[in-house]
Amino acid sequence: MATTAKTQIIADPGVQRIVITRAFAAPRDLVYRAYTDPELLVQWLGPRRLTLTVERLDVRDGGTWRYIHRDSDGTEAGFHGVFHGTPSPDNMVRTFEYEGAPGHVSLETATFEERDGKTLVRTNAVFQSVEDRDAMIQSGMESGVNEGMERLDELLARLAAAS
Repeated sequence: MATTAKTQIIADPGVQRIVITRAFAAPRDLVYRAYTDPELLVQWLGPRRLTLTVERLDVRDGGTWRYIHRDSDGTEAGFHGVFHGTPSPDNMVRTFEYEGAPGHVSLETATFEERDGKTLVRTNAVFQSVEDRDAMIQSGMESGVNEGMERLDELLARLAAAS
């Protein structure tokens, strides 16, 4: 299956926000499941060169999550946060904190909108400062997000073919 669309990343100068948008050729419930099922999440989140471990994923209001990315040398990068409100196929809100920069927390809202059997996912990440937002961009997040979205496209195609 061909990619439905490219990932759009908007980071306007001087604004504390990054907006990531991508359309997927899959129903909303399946896309939401890929975001909330640890067995699926490890198959797509992040660059191919990294292995993802989901240490915790308690998808509920007040539930916590923690992911660890490892490279081939065993170097680890941890990320964690808390869900706010009850996550649903409509949207989910959570905090995001890279453990390599403690105290720099962003608030992410992901919405899942189904249109004609396709799902538009929009993630709005708001940072505590423009400097924090710029640090996230400079970390190489754009290539990681793009690669992860490509991997999610591939996973959704495999899941659709299996059903």
